[in-house]
Amino acid sequence: MVARPATAHVMTADAVEFIRYCYARRRVGWPELYDEMCAVASRGLFRGWGSEELAEAGIKFGLFEMPRLAATVTEIVTEDRARAKAAKVAAVSAALPAGA
Repeated sequence: MVARPATAHVMTADAVEFIRYCYARRRVGWPELYDEMCAVASRGLFRGWGSEELAEAGIKFGLFEMPRLAATVTEIVTEDRARAKAAKVAAVSAALPAGA
């Protein structure tokens, strides 16, 4: 049997925006966020997109895609949380009087 290279997984900017949209609706981690993503997709709440449009953007809800999706979602949410925390620290630092 000949080993075949895995097809590259493409996550578009729209897919990242979808993940952020779902996280903004319900600030939970994986796997609860997966449930929210499925609910949003089934109702077409993100731009009217369903699972087919999301699959074209790189979001696939199948069992075999789940590990990759979980890793991607975790990475995006972690980055967003770190960015928000850094912005909060910067805002607090800016509000302190000089020399405090």
